Amino acid sequence: MKSATRQMAEEYDRIQKRAAEDPGTAGDQGEENWATLLRNWLPHTFHIVTKGRILSYKGIAGPQIDILILQPEYPTHLLDKKLYLAGGVVAAFECKVTLKAHHITEFTKHSKEIKEHIFEETGTPYKELQGKIIYGLLAHSHSWKGIKSNPVDNITNQIYNTNLTYINHPKQMPDLICVADLAFWNGFKSVDYMSKAVATSPGYFTINQHDYHASTGYFCFASSTLENQKFKEFITPIGMLISALFGKISWQYPSLKNLAEYFLQSLNKGIGNGMARKWEASIYSDNLKRKLESGQYLSNDTWDEWSKFII
Repeated sequence: MKSATRQMAEEYDRIQKRAAEDPGTAGDQGEENWATLLRNWLPHTFHIVTKGRILSYKGIAGPQIDILILQPEYPTHLLDKKLYLAGGVVAAFECKVTLKAHHITEFTKHSKEIKEHIFEETGTPYKELQGKIIYGLLAHSHSWKGIKSNPVDNITNQIYNTNLTYINHPKQMPDLICVADLAFWNGFKSVDYMSKAVATSPGYFTINQHDYHASTGYFCFASSTLENQKFKEFITPIGMLISALFGKISWQYPSLKNLAEYFLQSLNKGIGNGMARKWEASIYSDNLKRKLESGQYLSNDTWDEWSKFII
């Protein structure tokens, strides 16, 4: 992971030297750097393509995407058509050489636009909170380089504020943000509830679980914010990206769970912080609300669709 981080930094320096002459080529080179990284780390059965649009089942084509990860089963005949069927897209990424605040705004709006037109299932917390397509933002570096700048806080606040402004349902949220030389942000969703005591007879009360709602947000992993020197040397944004990506893809491809579990245990040390957003129970279907209110379904199992916490 450190080697991959060094290579990305070297590529950033190389691209920047010519960016003023030809910004279009610089952007293309940046995309290829990330596509190469994904091809090197993901199983070779996944198709990784560049420059395309996602076509919803309603026939609506979203904005152009820089990198797409397609299912191994994706029809070979359609791999070069540049309009990719939403049902065959595992993940999609926007790429930036130097991340700026307005990129995060555009990225969040694109996530909503793409995800709100995708056919989704209902019935479990995972299905109702997590969109089928993983949507991420990948950047070599960032624009907050001043002596007094705090780029981690700047990006964290921008992510949070744009989510509040544009995202109307947890499914529409972007999932991953990686700035190779700075930090990694991983989206999470959780099922929350409040409890209250209900009088059943004089002097006797029963604790009832009620008012199920949800929380969403992003854990930020940045070595600059860690106090433990061992973790500072160990944690890299690219390492966290690969770990999180394996974990999220494993929901669709259970055969990857062993590798995902290895990465999660090795690289996710429970370090990270972020701001949470609360959602009312109205985001759930009536069927799911009834099941949640029964109190019989929620689980602590990482890979259970009834897990209280989805990351």
